Amino acid sequence: MKSNFIKRITIAVSVVLFLGLTTHSSCSAQTEEKRLVAPVWEGKVSEWNGFNKTDFKFENRDAYVVSPKTPAPGNPWVWRARFPGFHAEADLILLTRGFHIAYVNTNGLLGSPKAMEVWNNFYQHLTTNGLAKKCVLEGVSRGGLFVYQFASRWPERTACIYCDTPVGDIASWPGGKGIGRGHAPTWQTCLTEYGLTEETAKDFKRNPIDILAPVAKNDIPILHIVSMNDVIVPPSENTLVLAERYRKLGGTIEIIKVEEGTENSGGHHFNHPDPIRAADFMERFGTTLPKNKDYFEIRGSLNNCREKFESQKTGRVVFLGGSITTMNGWRDLICKYLQQKFPETKFEFIDAGISSTGSVPGSFRLLRDVFAKGDVDLLFEEAAVNDLHNSRKPIEMTRGMEGIVRHARTQNPNIDIVMMHFVDPAHVADYRRGVIPQVIQQHEQVAQHYNIPSLHLAREITERMNGQQFDWKNDFKNCHPSKFGHTVYASSIRRLLNKAWAEPQPADHQPTPHSLPEPLNQYSYDQGKMVSLKEAKEMDGFKIEDSCDPRANNLGGGVRAGFHNVPMLVGTQPGDQFSLDFQGRAVGLFVAAGPDAGTVEYSIDNSEFKPLNLFTRWSGGLHIPWVHVLESELPTGTHQLVVRVAPTKDPRSKGHACRIVNLLINE
Repeated sequence: MKSNFIKRITIAVSVVLFLGLTTHSSCSAQTEEKRLVAPVWEGKVSEWNGFNKTDFKFENRDAYVVSPKTPAPGNPWVWRARFPGFHAEADLILLTRGFHIAYVNTNGLLGSPKAMEVWNNFYQHLTTNGLAKKCVLEGVSRGGLFVYQFASRWPERTACIYCDTPVGDIASWPGGKGIGRGHAPTWQTCLTEYGLTEETAKDFKRNPIDILAPVAKNDIPILHIVSMNDVIVPPSENTLVLAERYRKLGGTIEIIKVEEGTENSGGHHFNHPDPIRAADFMERFGTTLPKNKDYFEIRGSLNNCREKFESQKTGRVVFLGGSITTMNGWRDLICKYLQQKFPETKFEFIDAGISSTGSVPGSFRLLRDVFAKGDVDLLFEEAAVNDLHNSRKPIEMTRGMEGIVRHARTQNPNIDIVMMHFVDPAHVADYRRGVIPQVIQQHEQVAQHYNIPSLHLAREITERMNGQQFDWKNDFKNCHPSKFGHTVYASSIRRLLNKAWAEPQPADHQPTPHSLPEPLNQYSYDQGKMVSLKEAKEMDGFKIEDSCDPRANNLGGGVRAGFHNVPMLVGTQPGDQFSLDFQGRAVGLFVAAGPDAGTVEYSIDNSEFKPLNLFTRWSGGLHIPWVHVLESELPTGTHQLVVRVAPTKDPRSKGHACRIVNLLINE
């Protein structure tokens, strides 16, 4: 949202920030990137499964490009070889993820040198017009001849290979020299195209199974799907031979085996068993990333939640964070993705995001907002933006994030957690200066200590902008990402999950409790909780308003969901006072601090009163939710807190109000 109370500050490398987080205000940045726009193709445009398909002639051959509605950064693409409409389910999924789909008709050329001349020229045409320099090669049946010929000649142009029942040896098909049926007319065409005879074909060494060395040398990942009863292109003469040789060369290949196949196709045709897995594979390796590196750390495993989703067919997934989490966008895309990936699973998705809050509030509201309905299987946590803009000290960043992680794994030792570091202009500036942002350093310490996967989205966005894949002003917009920005976040999360779940689970896999090491900080908020306002005692002036709206009395200002028309402990006059008896290591207040926020004084165990100004830099236009940890290093035992409204106040404030939404303790 945009607010007229935001102050501008200037920080390094020409990045201009509007102070405050997107959860408080709009973040914008001025940078020097040149925006790369989606390619525009000349030709006849028609609709194909809800997407624009542009048909055109290329060297007198039919060709087309299907364009996504929101192109992914770098304009990644899939190149279909032969039978482009067969098993197109994965292509349709990739179109929704921002990939282009391209095809040129080289039917009858069977991957021959003549075909490769056309392919080379077509590649130059597409990449010159804006598609990525590396493509995903997708070959069906005889299409395998094309993709392996291309990849062996130009491995630097190939991101990955996905094939469906592919031909790996022309002697098997169309030659029919082994156990397969073969196809005599196509065999004669093949001999002609490759300049072979029946005799010289016996020594032909340009089959896909023969030309794998350059593919393996360039670490090109491969995925095949085959029918084990295929008598047209028998796997034992094609895919299985190719896989054995590729692995001996050090290459990585996955094979999806199916036992079905239509009888009239000789077992060569079948229903696609897992288009999500195929799309995940192509997205994971085909996404256009700077220096071909990804931006996540896979630590530990995410197999406990996966086992629950797959075997018990139920799952509870929670998203904990600030406004970037609670807004419609990446979270909805990940919910949709998980439901597609585990179609038989009954999911419960919980949005536990609250605007303006970071890890410290998250640690205290964990029981109420995350575990209220029982055990959680998968938790997504983000706080790198709000912890920065809420001016949390490094030790608070650690205590808040460790509090969330440690408390969550105390509640459910099997819970899987993904930690995410979202982007902010200040993070961009730090990375461009060669500095890891302080908040990300603190959160990463926690992720490393507890062996939790983490996703470096701030670094990814920075480096992709540096690589001119998109810019901040036109594409990402601000810390509250545009629709495009949310698709980038979702793609990165999917890639992390795809990597974490790349290997099949053993049939006898059982959930394994995560270890709980000694805490990084003994005063982390790992037993944080909210206590009832009714625990407040000796109230003098303070009172509980059952349905408090802080905007009353013509104060104006925005208000967050859940922070109006709810019970609050309210004191508005100097001298108003209450006490709280509690047991724990820390005590705090969760307040709504708006235009009339005052100053309070507090004392613990009859100590000298300390002042606390509740008015924040956003309070002039927003009743902002804010957690104040008053004391965090108390000895274990019983304590008493006394809070009173002070006679002094911030000069910007319109009053002396203290509106407490929750009382907080860390036991």
